Amino acid sequence: MSAFAIQPEALRDLVAAALGDQVRSVTIKLGEVTVEVASSNYLEVMRKLRDTPGCQFEQLIDLCGVDYSTYKDMGTEGSRFAVVVHLLSVSLNQRIRVRTYCADDDFPMVPSVMNLWSSANWFEREAFDLFGIVFEGHTDLRRILTDYGFIGHPFRKDFPLSGHVEMAYDPEQRRVVYQPVTIEPRENTPRIIREENYGGLH
Repeated sequence: MSAFAIQPEALRDLVAAALGDQVRSVTIKLGEVTVEVASSNYLEVMRKLRDTPGCQFEQLIDLCGVDYSTYKDMGTEGSRFAVVVHLLSVSLNQRIRVRTYCADDDFPMVPSVMNLWSSANWFEREAFDLFGIVFEGHTDLRRILTDYGFIGHPFRKDFPLSGHVEMAYDPEQRRVVYQPVTIEPRENTPRIIREENYGGLH
């Protein structure tokens, strides 16, 4: 008996036939099918993945943002921000991953899929909050994890580890206030202590 309800190769071929030239690539890695699509085709591709017989991905189970800015250090070219979505077909017992890159690094934006899968609502708000990716057509795109007055997007790789501001209680004003970060950046080098016979060495 196979571990897959449908072999990844069969799913790859089926999806490639259904989507045609609307996708950049359909690949298999570690037994999972990944579809890469341009942001201009993203919404239509997602609709087809939900409605096309043989695909029928009724559930969106995850959506997240990705910051690929450090990938350029490894020689990889392309857009900085991407949105990665995992879809599940309960009726056909199959999964697929969809990745789309934001066309503009300075103002990353992709269409919202909230009208296709209502579960995308808070996932898209999270990606907006943490990465600054705007989902065009989202009806309630606002921060979900950080404070409304928060500056920046903390999952971007250029965001400082200490942040920009900190909250502290001001006894004179008798309330919590924002103030510049007061902690000093430092580097800790862990001290490693090993026993004499560590790992069977003499």
